[in-house]
Amino acid sequence: MRFIARYAKELKDCFEVVTIYDTKILKEQIDKSKPIIKSISNIYPSAIWFERKMQDDFGIIAEDAFDTRALIQHEHFPTNIHPLRKDFKEKSLQNAKFKEYKYEVIDGDGVFGVAVGPIHAGIIEPGHFHFSQSGERMLHLEVRHFYKNRGIEKMLEGKTLQEAKPMVERISGNESIAYQICLRDIMLKSSNSNLPLGLKSYHAFLLELERVIHHLTDLGFIPNDAGFGAALAYCSKLSEDARRVMQTLTKSRFGFGAIDFTTHFTNKEFLKSWIGNLKEDIDYFNSWIIDIPSLWDRLDTTGVLSKANAIKYSTVGVVARASGVDIDRRDDPFYKDSGFIKALQKSEDVAARFKLRILELKNSLVMMEHFLESSSDTLDIKECKDGEYYSFAESSIGEIFMAIDIKNGVIDRFFVRDPSFINWQALHLMMTKDIIADFPLINKSCDLSYAGNDL
Repeated sequence: MRFIARYAKELKDCFEVVTIYDTKILKEQIDKSKPIIKSISNIYPSAIWFERKMQDDFGIIAEDAFDTRALIQHEHFPTNIHPLRKDFKEKSLQNAKFKEYKYEVIDGDGVFGVAVGPIHAGIIEPGHFHFSQSGERMLHLEVRHFYKNRGIEKMLEGKTLQEAKPMVERISGNESIAYQICLRDIMLKSSNSNLPLGLKSYHAFLLELERVIHHLTDLGFIPNDAGFGAALAYCSKLSEDARRVMQTLTKSRFGFGAIDFTTHFTNKEFLKSWIGNLKEDIDYFNSWIIDIPSLWDRLDTTGVLSKANAIKYSTVGVVARASGVDIDRRDDPFYKDSGFIKALQKSEDVAARFKLRILELKNSLVMMEHFLESSSDTLDIKECKDGEYYSFAESSIGEIFMAIDIKNGVIDRFFVRDPSFINWQALHLMMTKDIIADFPLINKSCDLSYAGNDL
């Protein structure tokens, strides 16, 4: 049974903790005066961030958890403040007295620490990486994020689904289409509406276009982090071309506002020509890059995540499939009829994550050609009904899970689990056989989101 997510909500007389598995949903109600629940982190290690988040957000204690440190609440956050409780109405908070955060470290003769971030030399988002080192060798890594929590879960309370859309689609810029598809599916379920095939195909085209953009970006940056900058130059041109296609179709380079119930394809001949040219470019790139032994010396056997650990830590997306885990939300009749072929790798390393993206990129282009053959449809969405709704989408990073409770026509509880929230927790497992100079390469091979991780 695969663990997907764990989150809390506040009901009138109690808290409710919802645990999502691939085969069932478990709901447990707990007393507000004694908010304690049994931890599942000893069975599912990646549940620990969810449980630490519940502690920060609601004050719910996970009994027997192996880590009870604050997750989102940093050193100056006031004690006994739980922002997702219904009685929390503050617009700002005063810094409290500094509370030390004790990192996981390895002690011993010759062992020392290296702190990287949260401010980085590159133009990237804030994240802290705390290494225990013996010379160049990485003994342990602790990942610490949540420097830019935006309060999205709280902000969306009291809004209609349509009012929430501009914020939801901007949670993570490299997954905007996937987030919009999750919200779309909840709109459909809550209004008991069926999506016409033409719209479904157009939306799927945009989702694959988003995947193409980010896989191309990664196929450039991974070799660049191994010292082969020519790949970055080549793939940057291709990803920019794809980004401009997104701009042409949606009037946004990121696809903001793209998923609605009226827009459909324009200029199909241009899109077919662009896809055909990109297929040739990828074939050339593949034949070129595969014949550079010095590059593969860096990629092969670096950053290994065993299949057993990938399953144990409930990983998703590229990270999981590159370790041989058979999981992809597109594995359904609609996508299969459109030419979907699930890509898997077995070597479990950076090389596997690189090769997997090439396979997925090629398959995305095949499906996009098929989606172009669809008709133009529209849908008049009906009124959304109160209830609890769940949805999934396979972003370029992996599986997104979204849950929305609607009460009196507006959002009562919004929760989303980005694939990065799971996969960041497995990153440390990839480091222990490599040197610290390999860290940027390993990290980039996973291409995890900071913003999607930190709501």
